[in-house]
Amino acid sequence: MIADNLQEIEQEIQDSCALVHRNPKEVQLVAVTKSVDSDTTKQLVEAGVLHCAENRVDKLLQKKQDLVNFPEIKWHLIGNLQRRKVKLIVNEIDYFHALDSLKLAEEIQKRAQKELACFIEVNVSGEESKHGITPDELLSFVESLGDYSKIKVIGLMTMAPKDASVEQIHKVFGTLENLRNLVHQQGFTHAPCEELSMGMSQDFPIAIQEGATFIRVGTALFKDK
Repeated sequence: MIADNLQEIEQEIQDSCALVHRNPKEVQLVAVTKSVDSDTTKQLVEAGVLHCAENRVDKLLQKKQDLVNFPEIKWHLIGNLQRRKVKLIVNEIDYFHALDSLKLAEEIQKRAQKELACFIEVNVSGEESKHGITPDELLSFVESLGDYSKIKVIGLMTMAPKDASVEQIHKVFGTLENLRNLVHQQGFTHAPCEELSMGMSQDFPIAIQEGATFIRVGTALFKDK
């Protein structure tokens, strides 16, 4: 089941890239394993997917422990991170997708033993239910992060609204790409900002067309035929 689903997703990645003349190697599939157990995650890793994501600190730590024999896995934390939990997780992950405040940055700076690859979460759609900073705050926020040597801003992250139309999804993802370009052009050494984390099971083909370099896919990997 997983192998078939993975093949389908990889084909969709190739097709979406072909539409906009991109190289599929520019797109990193990140498996969102929050809904499956460690054995299922292990099957996925054995099928060749080495980037795994969780949205809860406790679940990620447990999975990492269960899969200790696979040191090649890159672990991504994609959910909102409470400051009190930073010390538990910051040295256990390779990527953090939801940096959205200076207070959180301060805590990471205090607890991290090495530089952490971070995506700034941007609330492009303006939904009140979503975390993230506003597009208007982005540049000054990135500039402020220059004071934190343990944080490397490798890119931006966003999510499209759940019931958005195809046009709306294109607009949200296209806006994030423009914002990424804006930050990248500043030439900040602490914020090369070359990556875009956007697109989930239902909308990753659109995200790829709009420049996504990391797509976060869960449901489509584990669905039953």
